[in-house]
Amino acid sequence: MNIDVIINARSGAGNSADIQQRIAAAFRAVGADARIWLAGSGPELVTLARHAARGDAERVVAGGGDGTINAVAAAIIDSDKTLGVLPAGTMNHFAKDLKIPLDLEGAVGTIVAGHTASVDVGEVNGRIFLNNSGLGLYPRIIREREKQQRLGWGKWPAYIWAALAVLRRYPFLDVRLNVDGHDRTTRTPFVFVGNNEYQMERLGVGGRACLDGGALGVYATRGSGRLGLIRLALGALLGGLRQDRDFVAFTTKSMRIGTRHEHLRVALDGEVVTMEPPLHYRVRPGALRVLVPANDQTR
Repeated sequence: MNIDVIINARSGAGNSADIQQRIAAAFRAVGADARIWLAGSGPELVTLARHAARGDAERVVAGGGDGTINAVAAAIIDSDKTLGVLPAGTMNHFAKDLKIPLDLEGAVGTIVAGHTASVDVGEVNGRIFLNNSGLGLYPRIIREREKQQRLGWGKWPAYIWAALAVLRRYPFLDVRLNVDGHDRTTRTPFVFVGNNEYQMERLGVGGRACLDGGALGVYATRGSGRLGLIRLALGALLGGLRQDRDFVAFTTKSMRIGTRHEHLRVALDGEVVTMEPPLHYRVRPGALRVLVPANDQTR
């Protein structure tokens, strides 16, 4: 088999000088050879992924965090390639929801075994997301976190500082949600759109039961202040989030978001881009083939 592996050198796994050798050794240990490429920047990562999409490898592997997985998936989604995942980020949401092993040897074993699943992909204005997309507070927190990391903070301290800094300003967003031909106008600090529905029960918050349900999960809060947001967070921990009067949750296959702003910051799998509204969201059922553990094939 032909396997191309693209590693983000800025991820946790990519900081070691011998990362290519370690990954190559892990593939050889299970009887496979792989061509391994180390990307030193975002543009280089995209270039390598597009090259792999045109190449002869049946399996294209992304090594890094969720943003890296997104970039490689976006390059190969309309090709005949199958995506492999080497989780090396902070959260690894996509890998966890697919039950892909988080250790190098386990992930490599999954890739070589060759069991595949067809999973859905979310899309907004032509850009895909594998996990989620967010407006309002979330992209602001990501931008502030990146600023603090450039100043030398670690990722988690930077994230906590960013969240506190953004909550002090607590910006609101006036949006019009058009779902199934019906408009909903609301003033909210955030809109969160998941590729499939997110669990809201106690201890399950933040995960997804499946990635092939063919729907977007949409979540927002109606104009609650800082104390209301804290109440929502406690509700999530205690399992009563869906019953909160200010919490809005529904599923849909497509949606349009309008706003008076000429540009919006939009988070896509932890990366922030600027888009011109209206934002057209849709789910692409079964659009991506992914290598998964044998007992977790969805199709």
